[in-house]
Amino acid sequence: MKTIRLSERAGDDGVLHLRIPVGCPDAEFDAVVVLQPSDPQGDRSAGSHSWPAGYFEGVAGSIDDETFGRPPQGKHEQRLELP
Repeated sequence: MKTIRLSERAGDDGVLHLRIPVGCPDAEFDAVVVLQPSDPQGDRSAGSHSWPAGYFEGVAGSIDDETFGRPPQGKHEQRLELP
């Protein structure tokens, strides 16, 4: 198995075409492609991977009703003590 790293640019149509020289004509290969956007500046700021501002306030299923509260849960059942 051989790992080949390439850096290519997608075309105007949004398609990335890969031409990989393997040196073995008429041979079959299994290929695994992992796509990762390149970082041309080489530096990523610490905040670039954090949640956007206000994200959790707008998440589906969040409760924005001020009157919402947890109802009473009742009494805890009494169990026998183990020796």
